[in-house]
Amino acid sequence: MERKTKSPKKRKKNQLPSGNYRVQVYDYTDEAGKKHYRSFTAPSKKLAQLAAAEWEANKEKRQSLPEDLTVCEAVSRYMDVKSGVLSPSTIRAYTSMKKHYFNGTLGRLQLADVRSQDVQLWISDLAAHLSPKTVKNAYGLLSAALDMFAPELHIKVTLPQKQKPSLYCPNDQDVHLLLEHIKGTELELAVLLAAFGPLRRGEISALTDKDLSGNHITVRHSMVRNPDNEWVIKPPKTTDSVRSIELPVFVIEKLQKRKGQLVRMNPDNISSRFRKALSQLDIPYFRFHDLRHYSASIMHSIGVPDQYILQRGGWTTDGVMKSVYRNVIDLEAAKQNKKINDHFTSIKSV
Repeated sequence: MERKTKSPKKRKKNQLPSGNYRVQVYDYTDEAGKKHYRSFTAPSKKLAQLAAAEWEANKEKRQSLPEDLTVCEAVSRYMDVKSGVLSPSTIRAYTSMKKHYFNGTLGRLQLADVRSQDVQLWISDLAAHLSPKTVKNAYGLLSAALDMFAPELHIKVTLPQKQKPSLYCPNDQDVHLLLEHIKGTELELAVLLAAFGPLRRGEISALTDKDLSGNHITVRHSMVRNPDNEWVIKPPKTTDSVRSIELPVFVIEKLQKRKGQLVRMNPDNISSRFRKALSQLDIPYFRFHDLRHYSASIMHSIGVPDQYILQRGGWTTDGVMKSVYRNVIDLEAAKQNKKINDHFTSIKSV
């Protein structure tokens, strides 16, 4: 008589050969694009699901252990955590820095293995072909990521010495010649708003007819690039940048006739057209942003108190503003020194 063999009992979904249950949940995607998951095992499916749900609920609050992360991964995680509070332009800058500066030897180091000399070598390599400001910004991103995921690390490094920029602050004659040259163009409106506002490029590009009221223009938005390299309109970085500015009547009259976007150029268009216009004039080179410096220096020279200059220009502190004054003073000192030396030279040749 034949015996009937028992067919093996069919396992339920997520059940292991041991009889326990395993539940997997997504953790993160690494630099190579590979997805990583966390596994939770328990005697019952319900208990495994509860453990997984608890881990997932606390995922954002929990910091990864330093030995689980490389420097590059820590930078990525820091950017993810901060993505909700950083501006699009800052996220874009961080993304570029991560791509170009954190994929080498330092980026592959695990956090537990990072030493001051590793960071110092990285800084020295960057300083060989980048400006001190760029190196400082890259180190700032690294430092923030280390503070978040490995606060016990005490990194001591020396950053490259800050270089004093050689900038030229335009004067009344320069601005007059520029405005005469671009009269009736789209660029004229941008220059008027920067020189007499003083507004930033992004603020100018974001203005619409709804921001005009009488002789006042209200600055409440800025046009910036997002991480996908697209132009977007967003609130400015600081509350001090939101302000109402009373402009000269002749500037308001040029703007009142326009509907929608007041200056129909994005910030890059403004800069490129500005450089082209300046190249056609016999005046020293300066950046479009230096029109703000011109405005601040003029207001200072005619006796406007600093607090009103700060308010009009949307500066948070007077540090940058006062550096503009120093640049203007240095330029004036150079002119006066030339007068003095020319006079003494003329006496010697008599």
